[in-house]
Amino acid sequence: MARIFITGSADGLGQLAATLLLEQGHKVVLHARNEKRANDAIKKNQEAENFVTGDLSNIEETKNVALQVNALGTFDAVIYNAGVYQTSSKQILSVNILAPYILTCLIQKPKRLIYLSSGMHMQGKAKLESFKIDVNRINYSDSKLHMMMLCKAVARKWSDVYANAVDPGWVPTKMGGRGAPDDLQKGYETQVWLAVSDDEKAKVSGRYFFHQKERRYNLEADNLQLQERFLNLCREITGVSFP
Repeated sequence: MARIFITGSADGLGQLAATLLLEQGHKVVLHARNEKRANDAIKKNQEAENFVTGDLSNIEETKNVALQVNALGTFDAVIYNAGVYQTSSKQILSVNILAPYILTCLIQKPKRLIYLSSGMHMQGKAKLESFKIDVNRINYSDSKLHMMMLCKAVARKWSDVYANAVDPGWVPTKMGGRGAPDDLQKGYETQVWLAVSDDEKAKVSGRYFFHQKERRYNLEADNLQLQERFLNLCREITGVSFP
């Protein structure tokens, strides 16, 4: 039995991943933006061990989420599921990029880390100069490339952790829309598999998965200079250093 923390688990893929993990007998701690959403999350997954709250668009609240998680003890896996899509570039930077960086740095190191990217990262550009100069140039695709870069950097630096990225597909969630063509169940099964499976194919690091199979990715994520610049910029903006 494993213990898993999932960001953005009040609805969508995060909520569905939590449900499946609980059905499998694992312990799950949920995360929601505020108390109201946390109560909604608990109603959907009443067997959850606990929940934490915090708005990931706010750097200080994100740091507080890490404090809440650490107060609950250690985890076997963390799934970085929370994300925003059709919103401002500032929100995209805060929620999709800075929040997973902060939480990765501050939460006690688990055995496995799962980062939700997207097939749209293939069209993304690093645009690292925009982090501090012109944030309005950053879009969703860019943020999912940054998620790949974070995953790759973590896998490189932490040899004792399995860190992988997932493309859940274009699935019919609130974010994806009701007309999304991909399989919703397969959209959350892969992160669950990476979080708890003893399958040797899941016990790898620095890989990119779609429906439990490795898939090609934007090779810009492998650029070590870009990875280091990315980590340094995140440190400068958030005040949090990568361990």
